[in-house]
Amino acid sequence: MFRDMRRKQQALPYEESVKILKSATSGVLAVLGDEGYPYTVPLSYVYSEGKLYFHCASEGHKLDAVRGCDKASFCVIEKDDVVSEKFTTFYRSVVAFGRVNELKGEELYSAMKALAEGLDRLENFLRKL
Repeated sequence: MFRDMRRKQQALPYEESVKILKSATSGVLAVLGDEGYPYTVPLSYVYSEGKLYFHCASEGHKLDAVRGCDKASFCVIEKDDVVSEKFTTFYRSVVAFGRVNELKGEELYSAMKALAEGLDRLENFLRKL
């Protein structure tokens, strides 16, 4: 369904990708926006039980886009080392593809709880710096 990665030697093992998703707290969501233009938005997220959960207001461009087309990609960058003398950047990142849906009821409550716990971990980490 999806293209193979062109530079396969740079692909991270699945376990490393999951580790990045569990440790990071923000990424960029890409959806199909107004007039068919791509719409990307940085946001907080949590990875829990094999799923990505995003916080979202009850209205706005992001939610309108998801309601119009549920296909999306999400990118998290763990590291981007610029090597200017080689005109390159070495990345450690994860790009996930999937479908986005709105949660309701108990599943929404569980996701909000997981998001809150993720933000608590970030706050505790920042206090230690």
